[in-house]
Amino acid sequence: MKRIYSYILVLLLASACTSNIEELNIDIKHPSAGTVPSATVFATSEANLFEQIVNTNVNRNVFRLFAQQWTETTYLDESNYDIVSRAIADAHWLQMYVRVLNNLKEAKSLVSAEVPLSDADKIAQKNKLAAIELLSIYSYQVLVDSFGNVPYAESLAPSNVNPKYDDAKAIYTDLAKRLDAALASINTSGGSFGSGDLVYGGDMAKWKKFGNFLKLKMGLTLADSDASTAKTMIEAAFTNGLPASNGDNTTLKYGGDVPNTNPIWLDLVQSGRHDFVPANTIVDIMNAVEDPRRAVYFTKLNDAYIGGPYAGGGNYTNFSQIGDKFNDPTLEGVLMDYAEVEFSLAESAARGFNVGGTAEAHYNKAISASIAYWGGSDDDAKTYLANPKVAYTTATGSFKQKIGTQKWLALYNRGFEAWTEWRRLDYPVFNPPAGKTYADIPVRFTYPIKEQTLNGANYKAASAAIGNDKLSTKLFWDKF
Repeated sequence: MKRIYSYILVLLLASACTSNIEELNIDIKHPSAGTVPSATVFATSEANLFEQIVNTNVNRNVFRLFAQQWTETTYLDESNYDIVSRAIADAHWLQMYVRVLNNLKEAKSLVSAEVPLSDADKIAQKNKLAAIELLSIYSYQVLVDSFGNVPYAESLAPSNVNPKYDDAKAIYTDLAKRLDAALASINTSGGSFGSGDLVYGGDMAKWKKFGNFLKLKMGLTLADSDASTAKTMIEAAFTNGLPASNGDNTTLKYGGDVPNTNPIWLDLVQSGRHDFVPANTIVDIMNAVEDPRRAVYFTKLNDAYIGGPYAGGGNYTNFSQIGDKFNDPTLEGVLMDYAEVEFSLAESAARGFNVGGTAEAHYNKAISASIAYWGGSDDDAKTYLANPKVAYTTATGSFKQKIGTQKWLALYNRGFEAWTEWRRLDYPVFNPPAGKTYADIPVRFTYPIKEQTLNGANYKAASAAIGNDKLSTKLFWDKF
């Protein structure tokens, strides 16, 4: 919470500087409705969204563990898929609905109440609303991909404390319509939130690319359950313009001082928690292909990269550690990157969709972009792609195995997306914890405990609709 309030305070102080003496009469300790700038609320929403997606606090975000990129050596509950003891689902739900979506709703209300004084102001107002809408769509998509059926139509109504749950696929369908409308409303030559936008600095051309990426991403998620809709969405996203380099990545810059540091630094360094290590699942796969990113992802132990047995515990010092780069408080947070876009296009091409190139060409671009992002050279990428175990034409398995494995490697430190891609493509092969089977590996979050107790009737209806409220209950798009 300190981080959230810090963003609000900084932006409020910045907005307080004025030459208009009449504004000195405003009681800033007791502001009236509408006196908080819309940019402040929007920036707070952005910060809260990144906070939840980026952090690795076991009370709120266990996705790096579920993705088997990290594991624990001492406290093994979360690696063994216990999300009830710490009410982790409750925290994820709260962050996304209250601290992200509700703030975006308030930002929308504030922007809508603004009175444009010029044509440029009218364009900026529409652009602001579009940016708000894109982050709202992204946030609902995260909730659906976390739980399945969730509150949607009634989710942000303050008078309704017991909202009904909407069908997950119906939510996706409506989000796709909203996405089209938001993209159509963007004027890339106009302004928006400017410096109040912590992600793109008000650059609407980049927001439009992000929106098209969302269309590509959502379309691909539907590919196994609704190939026709997937094709339409993906080809439209490609035609309308996608992120084209790492310069288009959706990121949030962090500072070096508390409380404005990357939340991973808070969880790994400031907390003093010596428990997380890279899992043998990812280390063994990368060792087998001599992946050049190992030097960034992990530290060496006795001149070797050694992963901890997933959910197996052990002495923290007996394994490689999380790479030094992730101990940097200024490490940027990421929601989307260019490598992810190219891997998505590679899969789209492999499925027969028209995305301007072959699966192999996009696959090569994706791997090269990932290696470059983590500081590798062109030669590193060429050498890696020349490895027969990596090269698209000779690597083992179907396109799902080839692309799924390499995309999962590129999504290191992005636990939610890495877990989602494993759920979609079923690769790489994971290591079930001792005493569990492959079928026990979670493919969704169970619903929050508070929903079960405070919104019982709607919870029971949602649970029945998806087949049962279990970690092993597949979402509507997870067909294989």
